[in-house]
Amino acid sequence: MLISVYVPFAVTAVLTLLAPRLARLLPPRPAAWALACAALVTAVGWAGSLALLAFTGVAQIPEIAEEGRWSVAALRAEDPVYLVVAVGSALLLVSGAISLGVAAVSRFRHVARARRECARLPEKTELAVLDDDAPIAFALPGRPGRIVVSRGMLRCLGNRERAALLAHERAHLRGRHHLFQTLWRLTAALNPLLRPLAVAGDYVLERWADEEAALCVSDRTVVAHAVGRAALASAGAARPTGLAATGGVVPQRVRALLAPPPRRRSLPLVAGGLLLVVCCTSLANAASDSDRMMDSAQCATRAAAANAPSTAGDRDGVEFCCGGQGRPEGCEHRP
Repeated sequence: MLISVYVPFAVTAVLTLLAPRLARLLPPRPAAWALACAALVTAVGWAGSLALLAFTGVAQIPEIAEEGRWSVAALRAEDPVYLVVAVGSALLLVSGAISLGVAAVSRFRHVARARRECARLPEKTELAVLDDDAPIAFALPGRPGRIVVSRGMLRCLGNRERAALLAHERAHLRGRHHLFQTLWRLTAALNPLLRPLAVAGDYVLERWADEEAALCVSDRTVVAHAVGRAALASAGAARPTGLAATGGVVPQRVRALLAPPPRRRSLPLVAGGLLLVVCCTSLANAASDSDRMMDSAQCATRAAAANAPSTAGDRDGVEFCCGGQGRPEGCEHRP
């Protein structure tokens, strides 16, 4: 447990540093799935490691040790974690849980507001055109989702650029990108180190929709022009409720569209997968070590209870077995 419990922290730091680069190197669709898996696994590993470290401090509280029937002295003798580390881990875990709850409520309200706006739109078709001069274009997730475009935005674009814009927003709905966003927001709330990963994820989703639009209109340059013009037209406007074509880092998206499609790369995905396996394995190993440590502390309490009546002349046969691990020192069979 001394080393393995800290491995998920190291894996989280490495993936956070590499996420922005991977988002630009990999094709956007596999990159989005890779970032989602990385966020989920590292968030669980982060919380699990903090819980194990915090438990070693909480377990040394006499009242809790009495309820659990383990020896505080034996636990302190075997515990490789400093008390200040355990207390700090407990505070981080509590603050992360509170932040996660707040983010979950905020995200639920965001999705609910988007669906209410979707239901209030006059037309019941996929596309809803607003009679508004402000350049607006976004996708509202729902059942079914809706694409909202203002007349002001349509006037800013040519015919093929309009088709590209609609294909972009349709890709957001078809890929259910709001679920990816929700995952990244919640994991970043639990673990602040994952915030750069969430930012990279937002960029990847826009690139995913850009590539889908390029396939739909069969011209990457048209999509690049549509993205650039829509971003310039809506500069300074309020951020829409749903997923918008003007999201992400627009200059990088335009450069990517003007370049050839990204090549498939398996090495980064394999390396990232190995890191996630290391994270899960280390957390499981730390949990196993913690369980053995608690068994040993409980065994010490049983040994003390076994020795107490023997000094008073009690000759009844008593056998103590500690978790199937054999008889540790102090646990013996008295005929």
